[in-house]
Amino acid sequence: MDITKKLSHTEFLNREYNMSHLDYNRENEFFNAIRDGNAAEAKRLFKPLGTEDMGRLSDDDLRNLKYHLIITVALITRICIEGGMEMEVAYNLSDIYIRSIDKCRSADEVNILHRELVDDYTQRMNIIGKANRYPKAITICLDYIYDNLHTKISLDDLAKKAGLSPPYLSRLFKCETGVTVSEYIMRKRVEAAANMLRYSEYSVLEISEYLCFSSESYFIQVFRRITGDTPKVYREKYFRVKK
Repeated sequence: MDITKKLSHTEFLNREYNMSHLDYNRENEFFNAIRDGNAAEAKRLFKPLGTEDMGRLSDDDLRNLKYHLIITVALITRICIEGGMEMEVAYNLSDIYIRSIDKCRSADEVNILHRELVDDYTQRMNIIGKANRYPKAITICLDYIYDNLHTKISLDDLAKKAGLSPPYLSRLFKCETGVTVSEYIMRKRVEAAANMLRYSEYSVLEISEYLCFSSESYFIQVFRRITGDTPKVYREKYFRVKK
């Protein structure tokens, strides 16, 4: 294979059709936001796959998206290790997501997974960053809550994980985070619900059940209190919006 010849031909075609790749500095800013656990900045810099400036890695559209997402996972994994994530954890997450990418059967599935894994790595790095300023017991609780939003979480569960009495943990949690345990859990569930409303086609009822709300009506009430919109209105505004 004559790589030099192929490179020259590719550069000619890109110039001819005014095609370019992603801006290097912007891409670095995006990965650094993930490493720093900065969800707002990662969200601002997030760019959906499949845009013209991402380059063409395969003539097959779905395979092209998969290749791009696998590369993204590899880059995120390495920058998260640099940011303090344990190497084994980072590589295990990478393996899990790459296997999930391989199983995707549509562009929608790849794009939803893209958003989910960016959020996941960013949240995990956020927790790692907080470990430096929160007592270990609180960090354990934050990690446990994040990993178990789809199950019922009680103060007793968290107290056992943290090795503290429930009353003491309750006071410590409020002092360190500024909110009660129950309010923190509720806000994290609403964040997860918002992502599901934006990037999946699950119904409001299915989302409320998956995230362990006692009823659909209660989920709607809590979601509106925290976001200002009902789930239905939120989805109408933001469903797969490409900013």
